[in-house]
Amino acid sequence: MKKRNKIIYWIATIWLALGMISTGIVQLLKMKEETGFIIKMGYPEYLLPFLGVCKILGVVAVLIPRFPLLKEWAYAGFFFMMSGALYSHIAMGDPINEIFPPLLLLILTVVSWYFRPADRKIIVASLSVN
Repeated sequence: MKKRNKIIYWIATIWLALGMISTGIVQLLKMKEETGFIIKMGYPEYLLPFLGVCKILGVVAVLIPRFPLLKEWAYAGFFFMMSGALYSHIAMGDPINEIFPPLLLLILTVVSWYFRPADRKIIVASLSVN
């Protein structure tokens, strides 16, 4: 892996981890602003701790060595979670300052996934058909 790709991977991954951990903790603790925000969006309050735990576990999965299949699932979870958040903000007609955080986390998810080192990828064996 080129040094440039490794630097891009780690910068994107660290920022992704910080963003997911911070929002995960806020959701897990059901902070007043986040609770009001999720209710305004039309989602039930009981969804917050679930999202928070998923984000924190996803960060652990992405950062620990090995377990490439688990990493794929974590990246997929982040992708769908942030896509859903982005869609919800756009559907609600929210201003750009509320749309930007999930968009940034979505971009960081894709960049981190794309530039991940070979030892963090699933190795697919090719099938030979005779």
